[in-house]
Amino acid sequence: MSYFQGFVIPVKPDQKDAYRAMATKAAPLFAEYGATGMVECWEESVPDGKRTDLRRAVAAEPDEKIVYSWVWWPDKATCDAAAQKMMADERMQPDGPMPFDMKRMIYAGFDIVYDSGDGGKFGYVDAIVAPAPDDRTGYAENAAKLDAFFLREGALRTVDGWGADVPDGKVTDFKRAVAAGPGEQIVFGWIEWPDKATREAAFAKVMQDPEMQAIKPAFDMQRAIFGGFEPILDTEHD
Repeated sequence: MSYFQGFVIPVKPDQKDAYRAMATKAAPLFAEYGATGMVECWEESVPDGKRTDLRRAVAAEPDEKIVYSWVWWPDKATCDAAAQKMMADERMQPDGPMPFDMKRMIYAGFDIVYDSGDGGKFGYVDAIVAPAPDDRTGYAENAAKLDAFFLREGALRTVDGWGADVPDGKVTDFKRAVAAGPGEQIVFGWIEWPDKATREAAFAKVMQDPEMQAIKPAFDMQRAIFGGFEPILDTEHD
């Protein structure tokens, strides 16, 4: 797979079941139109940032949770063709009120710049969105170096996406979410772990590794937004 869509969505806790039901209903339709997988992840730990964070990215209300999700496609052409067809498909209409505010949802399409490969069913996700200098090759090389440390310590899979179709939104969008400026691109990625305990043990080791500390991230950490999530829908492994 070479392309995916990434989403960040604010959802009220009492709408979690309704959201999961909506996504479960939509998943077969996405597959019918060419999607190869869909993953929905529910907030477990989303820290507040000094300048940017996932909550501000979608103008989340105090009682809302963050959903971080992605849909796999064979390529951008398949994704674009599916979007037109699904808009006209009555089966995509919700059974009742939408369980989230669509005006504040942010989404974009991303090319894969690094993917370590499917490591199987996972129980925890480290997610990140960041602004990076417009150097796709340099970013991919940097991602491969950093991700190697996490894979060594028990990560099942690491994925890094490079903005290919990042629309401007009326209320919220990815560019504003990370205060991206001219000459910068949006990157969207995640690390899949067996569980949170494995992740915590790995980070304790990795962050003290001199080799890891010597690698400078290829994006602005001051504006990166991130969080920890638990999967609530995973069509590839469920």
